[in-house]
Amino acid sequence: MADPAVRAAYPDAEALATAGLRLDVTEEVVTVSLARPEVRNAQTPATWRALAAVGDAVGPEVRVVVVRGDGPSFSAGVDRATFTPEGLAGERSLLDLAALSDRDLDAVLESFQRGFTWWRRPDVLTVAAVQGHAVGAGFQLALACDLRLVADDVRFCMRETSLGIVPDLGGTKPLVDLVGYPRALEICATGRFVEAAEARELGIATAVVPAARLGDATDDLVAALVAPLHGAAASTKQLLLGAGERTYEEQCHAERVAQTTRLRDLAVALRGG
Repeated sequence: MADPAVRAAYPDAEALATAGLRLDVTEEVVTVSLARPEVRNAQTPATWRALAAVGDAVGPEVRVVVVRGDGPSFSAGVDRATFTPEGLAGERSLLDLAALSDRDLDAVLESFQRGFTWWRRPDVLTVAAVQGHAVGAGFQLALACDLRLVADDVRFCMRETSLGIVPDLGGTKPLVDLVGYPRALEICATGRFVEAAEARELGIATAVVPAARLGDATDDLVAALVAPLHGAAASTKQLLLGAGERTYEEQCHAERVAQTTRLRDLAVALRGG
């Protein structure tokens, strides 16, 4: 269990529950659970604000963040009430959003994205444990993570175009990076399901496990990720994240810079100071 002062930095349990989330915080691992199983963990703007607040609270002591879903589905995407004229209680309706100025609407959409973009930050490793439906916002939340451990009953789907909108929660870039532009376009434009075997073939799924083993497999993966000396895995993530934009010579230089820091940190650890 985390130090009470560390836990206090995160949103309180009642606020998270209202937003449809639950949080488990240990010394090095934070687990975020989507906790509206009665609606297949449908998400709302409150969910996204709470996700952003959790990201703001994740400190340097955290090495791995996991996102999972209660019940048979990871997330069925955006709560459909969002698309009714009256919208969700306490939130701007779609009609209200459309009436905003370009600048104000851009700010609102950016605030929604903040719940998704922090999962790619370079100092932590992030894991999505995905079962059942992962639709729209659910698919994009899984794509936001570094690794996706999926159950054999998973069904990914980017359903936004069928609703007359586009994926706007940060999912388009990682999807193209994983599967390439033509396949990403086909998946998004058709809104079809991508099931476990295809997800593994395309690289969307890091690994596929039986649904009954997803929890245990996630625990095993997290244990492996926190096994190296603190900082080593995160430094490797930073090297790999930038590799696509660097030349070979630039990547070699980046490796040397990162290794210099790691060797000095390791020396300090070996001296016990």
